[in-house]
Amino acid sequence: MLLAFALLLLFQCLGEGIAFLFGLPVPGPVIGMLVLLAALVAFPRLHEVIEAGANELLRHLSLLYVPAGVGVIAAAGSGHGQWLAIVAAVVVSTLVTMAVTGVVLQALSKPEKAAREKRDA
Repeated sequence: MLLAFALLLLFQCLGEGIAFLFGLPVPGPVIGMLVLLAALVAFPRLHEVIEAGANELLRHLSLLYVPAGVGVIAAAGSGHGQWLAIVAAVVVSTLVTMAVTGVVLQALSKPEKAAREKRDA
């Protein structure tokens, strides 16, 4: 499992390095995940090594929300007088996210429906 954590950190650092060297506007961990995906496709046995560590991280994922929660509480004082804007932003972003998710799911399910109709006909 230590090897899995080391590999995950290696790919994250690799992504950070690529983002820094090329001045990309994409976060380093995202680039690291894409590099990890490419490595997993190229070397399928790597999946077995990383799976145990990834499952252990997922088991304790709720602990990773503690620092974010502390940050929200610590920054809550700076939002004084801005609650209407904050609530509006949360509501609007939630509605937009739900709408985009619905459109994407409909677009992705159309080929499946067409194939099913073609098969049933």
